[in-house]
Amino acid sequence: MLSRSAYLLLGFIVIAVAWEGAIAAFRIPPYVLPGLATIAHAIWTDLGMLLQALRATLFVAGSGYAIGASVGIALAVAMVLVPALDRAFMPIVVAVNSVPVVAYAPLILVWLGTGPASQIMMVTLAASFTVFINAMQGLRSVDNAAVDLLRSFGAGALRTAWMLRLPAALPAIVNGMRVAAVRSMLIAIVAEMLGASEGLGRVIYESTQQIDFLRVWSAVTVASVASMAIYGLIVWADRRFVWWK
Repeated sequence: MLSRSAYLLLGFIVIAVAWEGAIAAFRIPPYVLPGLATIAHAIWTDLGMLLQALRATLFVAGSGYAIGASVGIALAVAMVLVPALDRAFMPIVVAVNSVPVVAYAPLILVWLGTGPASQIMMVTLAASFTVFINAMQGLRSVDNAAVDLLRSFGAGALRTAWMLRLPAALPAIVNGMRVAAVRSMLIAIVAEMLGASEGLGRVIYESTQQIDFLRVWSAVTVASVASMAIYGLIVWADRRFVWWK
């Protein structure tokens, strides 16, 4: 059996062969689909600028992700502990998140301006709902017999949540955090394209305006690698710390 690293390497090799094979077989022009070596050279040439843009994007994505995940978990716990909150606010939460986050961009830009605050707000909205839904599912999946057992020993709602519900819900919460991490990078880049002075989204927007598609591919590749690294970090934390699932 191959290791996970071997499977990952094999996947990259297959994609690279298919990429270069398609260019050669269909004679795709470089401005439509450049070769991997060309993209790598462009990244190396603009490495300083791309890393600076990545730093700005990671700040926006990381801040919004941290706030959104915290809000999502806290809101889920509150709704499970107080069913009245669930009945009162769940329709509002669903209604707000039934609209794509990008649709709120004009309002958020008017309220918070074009600085990082508006971009972080959009990432927070996207991340919070994803983590919230998974947290709710995990918190509600606890065996009622286990809850009754703790209550028979005098445990209140908060103690039951801390000792039983949260540990049981952690696998579901981490799954939500995986998806939210990728969404956070995506929304951060889109938010930067709509209105920002720095970041990978801004690089993509300006490069498209200048018809510099090679730089667009460079920025997209850097964003993809960063997203995979963040996802891999969360997967490692899941295996390392959520050992009881």
